[in-house]
Amino acid sequence: MAQQIVVALIVALAALYAVWRWMPGSWRRAMAAKVAAGSERAGLVDAQQARQLAASLGKTSGCGSCDSCGSCSTPGGKGVDAGKASAPRAH
Repeated sequence: MAQQIVVALIVALAALYAVWRWMPGSWRRAMAAKVAAGSERAGLVDAQQARQLAASLGKTSGCGSCDSCGSCSTPGGKGVDAGKASAPRAH
């Protein structure tokens, strides 16, 4: 019985992580602010820690997220592949 509860908790946490990871950026920032405000109201953190919590939870997770950091396709070729020289292709 205890093993089933542990497995259920692990699956629930994994599902929560997947939803948070793929959530649109604006939704993630709004939810992060609500979580931080709720933590502050509950007395778990002070105001500064709540701001830090909201900032860390609201961060994007890198390339491929809904609100891009701009590193993949920046104008002027300063993105991730900017340092790679393009070699001619053999046909």
